[in-house]
Amino acid sequence: MDSCVIPLRHGGLSLVQTTDFFYPLVEDPYMMGRIACANVLSDLYAMGITECDNMLMLLSLSQKMNEKDRERVTPLMIRGFRDAAEEGGTSVTGGQTVINPWIIVGGVATVVCQPNEFIMPDGAVPGDVLVLTKPLGTRVAVNAHQWLDQPEKWNRIKLVVTKEEVKEAYNEAMFSMATLNRTAASLMHKYQAHAATDVTGFGLLGHANNLAAQQKNEVAFVIHNLPIIAKMSAISKACGNLFNLLQGRSAETSGGLLVCLPREQAAKFCSEMKSLSSAQGASNGAWIIGIVEKGDRRARIIDKPRIIEVPPRGSQGANQDNSAANPEQCGDVS
Repeated sequence: MDSCVIPLRHGGLSLVQTTDFFYPLVEDPYMMGRIACANVLSDLYAMGITECDNMLMLLSLSQKMNEKDRERVTPLMIRGFRDAAEEGGTSVTGGQTVINPWIIVGGVATVVCQPNEFIMPDGAVPGDVLVLTKPLGTRVAVNAHQWLDQPEKWNRIKLVVTKEEVKEAYNEAMFSMATLNRTAASLMHKYQAHAATDVTGFGLLGHANNLAAQQKNEVAFVIHNLPIIAKMSAISKACGNLFNLLQGRSAETSGGLLVCLPREQAAKFCSEMKSLSSAQGASNGAWIIGIVEKGDRRARIIDKPRIIEVPPRGSQGANQDNSAANPEQCGDVS
């Protein structure tokens, strides 16, 4: 699953550890460092762990970069990674930097825990509700932003989205990816979560399937709602099978937590996530997206899921969304 849990020989403690890395996907080196750190920490947060004892940073610089670019980019990525670690209450004590054909950024997160500090991802029961804590569509937003300077690809989507909307979605994706899932991890304990995982490279359906397969009980996950960064579903449709966002197969980076919660706790979890996210200046919070039922330890998305358009922060839609209660954010699933 997301992290290894190794029982230690010292009285009831476990070592929980994870590593992750990927290639840059945003233009800002500082934000890329923050995203990389948030992505590593999410594996701990997916187990309800809110504290991290130590982090290492893994950084590979491209041999195609000249010395001037390396001197500009490297400190910014390192600072972004360190700042995100500090926000998460931990520190970066070392790591490794190498020269490589490609830029790669990532790290290692380690914590020693007591049993009550983590939630094993295997306790979902029929009747639980599925909650997602960040909107989908980060890959679509990043690619669409790259296409602004590529006329052949831009022509595929220009009828369904404006350049301004793409820029807003890109900024939303960047800040969403850089947002820690620490708040959600803390609320997992408060609202008695039964299991969780973070949604990253395998897409929503891939990670939902992986989580379903780990459950002790014979359950299945059924997804009815898809919260997606505004306009990204239209772009995905315009691109045919390129992204498969509505099928749950589009890769995400540093996505939200997919959490199995008791039905009576889910709306309260979403409401508190929404409140805390708004206080931090973010437009995302949490959405009820499906249910847990008796089944064959698999996940599926219904044929015509409801698309919840999530307006980018700072946009007119986001301002309207924050000025009134949003029933879609905390609504139930029939």
